[in-house]
Amino acid sequence: MQLKRPYLLFLGDVPDRLAAKTAQGIKDWRPEHCLGQLRLPGCRADLGIRDMTLEAAVEQGARTLVVGAVNRGGVFAPSWIEAIVKAIGLGMDVATGLHTRLSEVPAIAEAAARQRIELFDLRHPRQRFEVANGARRPGKRALAVGTDCAVGKKYTALALEREMLARGMQATFRATGQTGIFIAGRGVAIDAVVADFISGAVEWLCPANAPDHWDLVEGQGSLFHPSFAGVALGLIHGSQPDALILCHEPTRTHLRGLPHYPLPGIQPTIDSCLAHARLVNPAAVCVGMSVNTEALADSEAEDYLGGLEQRYGLPAADPIRHGMARLVDALAKI
Repeated sequence: MQLKRPYLLFLGDVPDRLAAKTAQGIKDWRPEHCLGQLRLPGCRADLGIRDMTLEAAVEQGARTLVVGAVNRGGVFAPSWIEAIVKAIGLGMDVATGLHTRLSEVPAIAEAAARQRIELFDLRHPRQRFEVANGARRPGKRALAVGTDCAVGKKYTALALEREMLARGMQATFRATGQTGIFIAGRGVAIDAVVADFISGAVEWLCPANAPDHWDLVEGQGSLFHPSFAGVALGLIHGSQPDALILCHEPTRTHLRGLPHYPLPGIQPTIDSCLAHARLVNPAAVCVGMSVNTEALADSEAEDYLGGLEQRYGLPAADPIRHGMARLVDALAKI
């Protein structure tokens, strides 16, 4: 899917910042693509960019209304439909990462048919994928894996890309989730691919490339999470990673959404991910740790990261606080 830019980010009437995390991710990593935000009455999220009406956004060149709000179950809130239909009437494409298809909302589908504009459902791939074949292919690939869901795998891959491009290296962020696709402009929402084809979809996403080119693959889920281990394993096998980056959030005590499952240890996570990665790439290694230290004070974060490095013998950094320079140094040695 190739999305037209710039975007107007639609936050709807979400109750907090977390419910606008898709829009927040786009704004954080591709601010040049974001013309402004549209918030409905009662919205309690704010991206810190200008509020715009639909008319003003279209006048200033907005091409796509991006539904950057998320809610439980990934469905459309009825209160959003009027604004989306109006955007279509003004000639804007509409894109969403929700599970509900835009075409399943009658008013939206009818408006799109009248205006002949495109509706993009990023969680529903248009591409058909083959079953993975596991054949070795040139190019280098790094995959972000995690002790849990939502620990910073997307931000890690994006920070690696930013550092590599700044050094003049060949690197491409490969998006595997809806927010990542909005940021990159293309990708595959892996959690919406039929199970047999997950690894094949990742092979398609990360094709053969120049020997010194790095694909930086956005990870999903965790091998230790009962709900999402399948997609994590499919990403490992399909990406044939040369390198793994272990992502972790140090204040968690249990898996996200599963208080009856304790968070796994870092070493068991590394060992398990490497064991599966070496099925498709015997030379796979873990090169470092990316740690989300947002909940820690500066001094606490420094002490924690230093302790990790001493214990595991790998570089550790927060991609937002510190950047990924030391992890790129490690990747450059492969």
